Amino acid sequence: MRYLSNLGERYSPLYFLSAVGAGGLAISFFMYLMWMTPHKGSPIANFASLTEAFSTGPLAMQALIIVASIVIIFFSVLHFRLLFWNFSEYGKWKKTKVFEGFKNSNAESQLMTIPLALAMTINVSFIVGAVFVPGLWDIREVLFPFSLLAFAAVGVLGFRIYLDFISRVLTEGGYECAKNNSLGQMVSVFAFAMIGVGFSAPAAMSHTKVIAAIGIAGSALFIGAAIVMGTIKLILGFRSMMEHKAAGETTPTLWIVIPFLTVVGIAIFRIKMSLAHNFDAPVTAGGIYVFLISLFAIQILFGLIGWAVMKRVGYYDRWIAGPDKSPGSYALVCPGVALFVFGNFVINAGLVKLGVLGSMSIAYFALYAPLIVIQIATVWLFLKLNGKMLSASSQLQAQPAE
Repeated sequence: MRYLSNLGERYSPLYFLSAVGAGGLAISFFMYLMWMTPHKGSPIANFASLTEAFSTGPLAMQALIIVASIVIIFFSVLHFRLLFWNFSEYGKWKKTKVFEGFKNSNAESQLMTIPLALAMTINVSFIVGAVFVPGLWDIREVLFPFSLLAFAAVGVLGFRIYLDFISRVLTEGGYECAKNNSLGQMVSVFAFAMIGVGFSAPAAMSHTKVIAAIGIAGSALFIGAAIVMGTIKLILGFRSMMEHKAAGETTPTLWIVIPFLTVVGIAIFRIKMSLAHNFDAPVTAGGIYVFLISLFAIQILFGLIGWAVMKRVGYYDRWIAGPDKSPGSYALVCPGVALFVFGNFVINAGLVKLGVLGSMSIAYFALYAPLIVIQIATVWLFLKLNGKMLSASSQLQAQPAE
């Protein structure tokens, strides 16, 4: 598919969410390899473990590895294509008069979709390297410092963008609470959470205590920033929606809490694993399950609230199936990905480790069934939005939402 080009004033930074969605879908299919293939002695599936599983496993295992690998490649390529497209269009948009007004509005925080997309790029690159590059996992300890540096660079970019926004608002005022009638402002803190979960990966997987300690520190910084600022944004957003009603076009932001809790939850889970492996801190299967299922329950709550509100305003009929177009529609992709990914952790790191559920049992796949439905629906939604929003044959009419 050939994408739209030279959008000029019609561009919005929210289009970076398309790249985030593609990257998230690639990682979601890695979950099958992560939890359903053997990789003894390694915290994640990698080229060596997958090669062995493919050569010695049954036909079903071979089919799983082939299908998951193909889909990972497809969405990874799509992620990079959308990332480059966004940077190209963003560079042109910055030269328009609209950009100056954008920088002095509530919507300025949408620029945080840039570090959000870049953090996703690092995560996708890590997965692709581990799965498809022979021997790369064997030199992981050499690569982890570069991973930390990459996330640190994205973190610096994120803080620069966010501090420009928050310092302007706190010193000059002008923040229009009436126009903040959504949870759109939480996209900015979602970026901090994504960077934080990136730092937690080397912390959990490295056997070098210095690397683990640095990873934990970096993760604590960005997850802490995400939780503190996210709480503020959540309260302000709900207050404004209750007073001024939710803006129909931005109702998908009610679901931003779902991916937010997924990355925060995975980051904390990884920190717990790092403390157990590297610093002899006790971790219990029961404690992990309670932690995971508690966050999953909150995700379900916000999923139901968002669904009820979007149904009442007719979001699907207007902005998905109907003629209305909004780059904010891509905010619907991340929750589907996040719910599937976190559900994997609840089942495998929670129920299976607790001993109440057997891996690859009938009950195991029964619990996976609704997650797979969510994943398929999310893939369908993402491809539909790409065709509707970015196809060169389509005409973009929607303006960036604040």
